[in-house]
Amino acid sequence: MPDPTARHDGRRAAQLRPITFEANIAPHATGSVLVSFGATRVICAAMIEPKVPAWMRQQGVKGGWLTAEYSMLPYSTLDRKQRDIAKGKLDGRTVEIQRLIGRSLRAVIDLQKLGDNTLWVDCDVLQADGGTRTASITGAYLAARLAVQKLIDGQKLAENPLLDSVAAVSVGIFNQKELLDLNYIEDKDAEVDFNIVMTGQGRFVEVQGAGEEATFTQEQLTSLLALAQKGLKEISSLQAAFLTRQLLAR
Repeated sequence: MPDPTARHDGRRAAQLRPITFEANIAPHATGSVLVSFGATRVICAAMIEPKVPAWMRQQGVKGGWLTAEYSMLPYSTLDRKQRDIAKGKLDGRTVEIQRLIGRSLRAVIDLQKLGDNTLWVDCDVLQADGGTRTASITGAYLAARLAVQKLIDGQKLAENPLLDSVAAVSVGIFNQKELLDLNYIEDKDAEVDFNIVMTGQGRFVEVQGAGEEATFTQEQLTSLLALAQKGLKEISSLQAAFLTRQLLAR
């Protein structure tokens, strides 16, 4: 008998989509990962640039910098998505997401230990099925960690500037059910939608949420945050296991 409480893809309410990481997907990057949250797939690549932004030099700000760029490739969605360069400017959603990725990673890095360098993280969505920003943050941390290790091994960095891991996941209310890790069908029609970013030590970095033509109670908010924390603990464990395999294989 089918489970009447199951979601359309067969998952339970508090179940993540299958999550996988594939290293070295972009050979010319310092560190790179293909991250998959179910059918959502994002290439995250990190590269080091031996200089800092002009505003840091002008203001005498010491240390390095980390910044991120995000894009959805034209074939990542069912209908072709026009490239931002063809429109002559970034759309608001793109700007919002790449700033979120940058903030999330800067929350767990000691920029002083990065030296006079800029760590660039590029997230390119190959296939979108909901949660592209959360998958990007999760994969971006891994790409940055692999890049940092390569720089340490090459004696270009004295020590690891990353203080903790960081990951993200979505939660929401769809058809009056509280769900973890929404896919596109759930996300587009969710009554309430949240994106939660947390460190591996369980500290919040960012909480983005809103009712989509709906409201939610204090109890629902508390429940959604607990659901996200459960999922992020699992994702953090997957990140740690992946990095252990990669660093042991060096």
